[in-house]
Amino acid sequence: MTRKSSGGDRPLNWPDDPETVTAAGIDFTALAHVLANTCRRGGCTRLYHSVAAHAVIVSEEIAALDGLGEEDRRTLALHALIANAPSAWLRARVPDSQRAADRAGKLATGIETAVREAAGLDAVLDEEQAELLRFVTRMAAAAERRDIVEDAPAGAGVVFPPLKRRIRSVPPDKAAEAWLARFRALAGDRDSPRRESGDTGAADAAAS
Repeated sequence: MTRKSSGGDRPLNWPDDPETVTAAGIDFTALAHVLANTCRRGGCTRLYHSVAAHAVIVSEEIAALDGLGEEDRRTLALHALIANAPSAWLRARVPDSQRAADRAGKLATGIETAVREAAGLDAVLDEEQAELLRFVTRMAAAAERRDIVEDAPAGAGVVFPPLKRRIRSVPPDKAAEAWLARFRALAGDRDSPRRESGDTGAADAAAS
């Protein structure tokens, strides 16, 4: 089954077999829709909150941090945006053994490598950058729990500090648009890898 892109002139290459993912086959428009149609916390939320919307929030919060150089800010924000990309391929796989969990981890690593390459990122984050990303991600998760999941119970003890911004439910189509707009701002137009070199109409239509 295929679905036309927002420009209506090409089918989307949906994330499919996690065993055969390559950078050349990554379709970021399709990826945006899968992440936008995937609810955080396995759907255990009072209001719908997609993986795509969460990724946009973390990416924006990274970009707003002080003390980062311009290129470091861009690359770290892009890493944040695509951090959950493997879930688009592994969403239906629930490991039922340690062996299966190890296999899923290897598949996720391969997918991460392919997505990073397709997004124009050369390498994994260093430990300091990775820790910064984990910190902001945990703040976003705390804000999500406050605003989307449930109120923290009284006497729950120390809770990780949430973001100051409020997390609001965003419909899947709007979340996909926001994810793609953020991706293009950080990585340029890389969402049509199968487009022939002379065919720029789809990208121009999607970007307009």
